[in-house]
Amino acid sequence: MQENKHLVEIEQRKNLTVSGVESVISFSEVKITLALYGGEKMHVIGSGLKITGFSKSSGAFTAEGTVTGVSYGGKSFVSKIFK
Repeated sequence: MQENKHLVEIEQRKNLTVSGVESVISFSEVKITLALYGGEKMHVIGSGLKITGFSKSSGAFTAEGTVTGVSYGGKSFVSKIFK
């Protein structure tokens, strides 16, 4: 089982790196929603967003584009079922 820790790094609002990602829930050029280990969701807002890498086994995620905001919200559907 993966740890519940994660790390978010945004370099000059252009390159995003996140660790501790369980899955990519949805993505578009303006919003990416990630499921993190531990059941939380993370929302990345911006423009021209593009996923450049994701490893389900390591939980490493990378994206490019202009990042204008990052927020956390809600438990994932799976974590609600298996309380």
